[in-house]
Amino acid sequence: MNEHQLLGASLGSLVGLILALTGAGGGILAVPLLVFGLGLTMTEAAPVGLLAVGLAAWVGALLGLRQGIVRYRAAGFISGIGILMTPLGLWLAHQLPNRPLSFGFALILLYACLRIYRKASHHLQHGQPVARAAFLPCVLNPQVGRLRWTLPCARSLAATGVFAGLLSGLLGVGGGFVIIPALTRYTDLDMKSIVATSLAVIALVSTGSVMAATVSGAMHWAVALPFAAGAVAGLVVGLQAARYLAGPRLQQVFALAGFVAAALMVYKALA
Repeated sequence: MNEHQLLGASLGSLVGLILALTGAGGGILAVPLLVFGLGLTMTEAAPVGLLAVGLAAWVGALLGLRQGIVRYRAAGFISGIGILMTPLGLWLAHQLPNRPLSFGFALILLYACLRIYRKASHHLQHGQPVARAAFLPCVLNPQVGRLRWTLPCARSLAATGVFAGLLSGLLGVGGGFVIIPALTRYTDLDMKSIVATSLAVIALVSTGSVMAATVSGAMHWAVALPFAAGAVAGLVVGLQAARYLAGPRLQQVFALAGFVAAALMVYKALA
C-alpha cells in the first residue's frame, strides 16, 4: 500500500468513526475529506464516498436486522425509488461543472449540520427530543408491529426515496440527513428503529449508486477500496466507543466541523 492509499484508508476510518458516533448523517463528511485530503473533484469523490458510506451502512443495517428494529418493507420501498433516481443524479453530476456542485454540496452540508446542531442543543436544554407533529401518516399497527400502509404513508416515503436517490447520485451523500428527519416526521417509530431503517436505505441506495458509477466508468477503485476498508474498520471501532462517547455534545462538535468543511468547500470553489 503506497502513501496515497494509506492516507485514503486513514481518512476512511475517520468517516466510519464519525458514522458510529454521530449517526447515519455523519457520512456527509466523506466527500469533503476526499476533496481536501486526496485532491479529488466532486464527480470523482462522490462515488468513492458512497462506496465507503454504503459499506459502513450495511454493517449497521445488518446489526439492526439481527435486533429486529429495521422496518425492512419501508426501507425496501424507499430504497427502490431511490435506486431509480440515482442514475439521474449521476447524469446531472457529469453535466454540471465542479464549482456549482461544490456550492450545492456546501449548502446541503450546512443544512444537515444546522439541523444536527439544533437538535443536539434542544436535547441538552430540555433533556428530550423535539416533539413530533400531531398527525403522522405512517403509524405502527400494535398488533403486528408493522407500519400501516396508507396512501399518505406511501406518498411520504416515496418523496423521501426520490430526494435520497437524487442527492446520492448527484453529490455522493448517503442521504441519512434526509431519511432520518423524514422518518421522524412521518412515522411513530422510535429513534433506534429510525436510525437502523435509515442505514438499511443508505446501504441499498449506495449500492445502486456504486453500480451505476461503475458501469459509467466514474469509480476510481484504486482510491475507493482503501477508503472503504478504512471506513468499515472505523465504524467497528466507533460502535464500541459510542456507548462511552456518543451524545449531543459530540453531535454539536460534528456539526461545527461540518460548518468549517462547508466554508472550505465554498472557498475552494471560488479560488
